[in-house]
Amino acid sequence: MKNIVILLLVILSVTTLTILSCNKKVTGVTDNLPALNPQNEDLNAGSWKTILLSRPDTFAVPAPVAVTSTEYVAELNEIKGYQKNLTEDQADKINYWAAGGALRWNEIMRGLVAKYNLPPYQNADGTYPIPSSANPFAYPLFPFANPPYAARAYAYISAAQYDALVACWYYKTMYNRPQPSKVDPTVQLKVNPTTLPSYPSEAAVLAGVNAEMMKFLFPDEIANIQSKLQEQENATIMSGAATRSDINAGEALGRSIAEVFIARGRTDNAGKAVGTPTDWANLVTTCEARGETPWISLESPSRPPMLPLFGNVVPFLFSQATVATLRPVAPPSTSSDLMKQQTAEVYGYIKNPTAENIRIVQYWADGVGTYTPPGHWNAIAALDFIQKNYSEVRWARNLALLNMSLMDAGIVCWNTKYFYYNPRPTQMNTAIKTLTGIPNFPSYISGHSTFSGAAATILGYIIPEKASTYTDMANEASMSRLVGGIHYRIDCSTGLTVGNNVGAYAILRAKSDGADQ
Repeated sequence: MKNIVILLLVILSVTTLTILSCNKKVTGVTDNLPALNPQNEDLNAGSWKTILLSRPDTFAVPAPVAVTSTEYVAELNEIKGYQKNLTEDQADKINYWAAGGALRWNEIMRGLVAKYNLPPYQNADGTYPIPSSANPFAYPLFPFANPPYAARAYAYISAAQYDALVACWYYKTMYNRPQPSKVDPTVQLKVNPTTLPSYPSEAAVLAGVNAEMMKFLFPDEIANIQSKLQEQENATIMSGAATRSDINAGEALGRSIAEVFIARGRTDNAGKAVGTPTDWANLVTTCEARGETPWISLESPSRPPMLPLFGNVVPFLFSQATVATLRPVAPPSTSSDLMKQQTAEVYGYIKNPTAENIRIVQYWADGVGTYTPPGHWNAIAALDFIQKNYSEVRWARNLALLNMSLMDAGIVCWNTKYFYYNPRPTQMNTAIKTLTGIPNFPSYISGHSTFSGAAATILGYIIPEKASTYTDMANEASMSRLVGGIHYRIDCSTGLTVGNNVGAYAILRAKSDGADQ
């Protein structure tokens, strides 16, 4: 009877998780936020250290026309014309985007990841199709936004946003054009007042850079992304925060900077991460040559390993050569007593699941159809950043630090997974039935743990008063994989350590980028 009750609890919990995952909104509790009201506008941000740009003035922004010119007066009239006949829907759009462009585009990105985080079904012959960037509109749609791909996408988006906004701040202070309402008091400012110059528009910079980056990362979504760009730019004009020329200059700057990141993305080895049948076979041969039991796919039919060469992707925070130095020592031998003990521990948790263990497994599952573990940490960070009243450029900087650490943690984790090719507990003991799905890649080290260790480390630096909370979250995320039957304890503890080490590189960058000085 006890086992039946436990089984029913598991089924109910998993069903609830599925419903919550399917209904998870992109914005959620952030729908009705007040307009961004930074405690510090970071007027010196134009001097902050960029990520890929060699200088903030890499792309020239022409000087704006005088505010006394006929052209500028016409732009002021455009704003006043909109404001005279503002609809309720337009007012809602103003309020939505006024909460912060970096916040909103990050939410949009998480929604896209969740939408595309769907592994393809097998072909009739038992093989599996692979999403192709060369033909993104064919099934399966490109990309399959699995955790490593998602971490990389979040990193590219936020890093490009950061460089674009540093350049934006540089030109703002250079040209020092006042906001429209300061030139013409009859222009109503429907967002919080600011001392920032309006040219180029930071909102349009974000719209431009995100439109180009998301077009690269999610080519099926071009029309949707372009509509978001238009929505943000129109809302900014209607709010009285910027004129048409502020917008045009900002969008052009953002798109130009995005191309620098796209060029890097085309050559960072991510396109080779799927590997080939020969690569997959060599992983098995190499593992067996060490006298170990190799990992196998437990899907039926057997699915090729997920992104076995992702460990070769070029990181943001350190060199490719550093990846190997961050790879931990080998796990216990698959034939050792220690591995038997580790497997038995997993079975003990699965045989007697507690309500608390089921809760944490659910909360941190982040499986198919979700924004993945990196997205989960983005959502956590966003809610905390809202409370800090950051400027747009500091939002972008902090998200870049977080997401570069998540991407690089994924690189080191996947490098480790396929270097050792260690089997999962469910392979070592077929009586182990996980409380969630079985990921289609090797066990050592835990991805959840590595992502979480990196995130907790850099977030603890950014918001030091919450450092212990982030550490507790990371430990819980890690533990969820053990009690859920997916990982051994050593996968989790070692993953946290590796993640912490990666996060330390993000802290080094944060200390030298000029933002905290």
